[in-house]
Amino acid sequence: MVDGGGAFGAGIGVGPYQELTFDAQGDVDPATRAAVARMEATDLLVFAHGWNSDRSTSTRLYDRFFAPFPGLVGAGVRLGYVGVVWPSIRFSDEPIPDFDPPGGATGARSGAESGTALDDATRAALGVFWPGREAELERVAALLAERPESQAAFAEFGELVRQLVHADPAAGPAGAAGADPDVPAIFTLDTLQVCRALTRALAQAAAADAARELSAGDGLRSLWDGAKELLRQATYYEMKKRAGVVGEHGLGPVLADLAGRRPALRVHLIGHSFGARVVSFSLRAVPDGARHVKSLTLLQGAFSHYSFSERLPHDPRRGGALRGLQRRVDGPVVACHSAHDSALGVFYPLASRMAGDSAGLLGSGERWGAVGHDGVRAVPGAPRLSLEAALRGGLPEAGCVSVDAGSVVRRGGPPSGAHSDICHEELARVVVGAGRMGR
Repeated sequence: MVDGGGAFGAGIGVGPYQELTFDAQGDVDPATRAAVARMEATDLLVFAHGWNSDRSTSTRLYDRFFAPFPGLVGAGVRLGYVGVVWPSIRFSDEPIPDFDPPGGATGARSGAESGTALDDATRAALGVFWPGREAELERVAALLAERPESQAAFAEFGELVRQLVHADPAAGPAGAAGADPDVPAIFTLDTLQVCRALTRALAQAAAADAARELSAGDGLRSLWDGAKELLRQATYYEMKKRAGVVGEHGLGPVLADLAGRRPALRVHLIGHSFGARVVSFSLRAVPDGARHVKSLTLLQGAFSHYSFSERLPHDPRRGGALRGLQRRVDGPVVACHSAHDSALGVFYPLASRMAGDSAGLLGSGERWGAVGHDGVRAVPGAPRLSLEAALRGGLPEAGCVSVDAGSVVRRGGPPSGAHSDICHEELARVVVGAGRMGR
């Protein structure tokens, strides 16, 4: 198991710091759980990384994001820092601001200029993510490298991706898992049409020059950009499910048990991307009447903006997946969002619409929007603030609040835009304000 680090361990410049490690089923590494329980702190910052991450990337994220906190909190606050480590996957050709050069960790560029071939690091990560599926992955990689101008090749690619989606990556080698009857329609629709839609979305998310390049391809060959995005979507689908499981059955019970043993400890949850889903779903395990979760801060959260709603605008008989759970936080639920986030502004609603439901009377962006793109929706009385207003005038004492962080969350190239541009002191100050930890 992973060494959780010491006072300033695991490459983290603040302390005390520990990692809290979970597997895909939400089972916690007992050694990391025990290490967190021993931490001496009044307030625990618990941060869950997002989908496009491996352990090295998440450690660098935690180090960078946590760095301002010692200078922001009051004298009576003794912080403990916890980095949640859960199984995700790193597409190393997708750049992360502050960490990678333009064009990704390997310096590769996507689209027609460099082709759609999988780099070695991404190919290896996919092998870990889908163990026992080497034959399918080898053929997927070959098709993305060759980009054949053939409808039959796209049909074959779609079938391979469907086989990967039907294989539960948490269940081990091929044959150990059954098919998932709830596979979204994006993986069952005509592959060529899906790839065409995803290629158009890539052009929309790209800068002007890159968009012209992506959309000007040579016949069917240009649609392999969309095919690579379909493979990404397959990993998103798996990690979406995984994030909810890790939150509800892993992180939530661990924190509830810790609170029972140390009732004075104040917990502040922070999550980025699918990590926002991890920490939010942990609220399902908060016992009635418990008050240990003092704040919840969502940074570019990759789940529905209707999740906390009691009634969905397009179906008043139903509520969001987390309806009413903001009341289990003894403080505010803060959703930081940015219009510069292409992953959530372009691909999230597109993929959600392709899941098979009708958009009804609402536009696709409104129906399928992400909380990290436009904040919390359909929760009465939930204020909407600019980042500057939130830092100047403070945050509500409880309930949901949306904070437009687009003034700082704005850097990043295609396909995700500013989705991972979250390491800013201003956002650390939002966390401090939400948790009432300031000077």
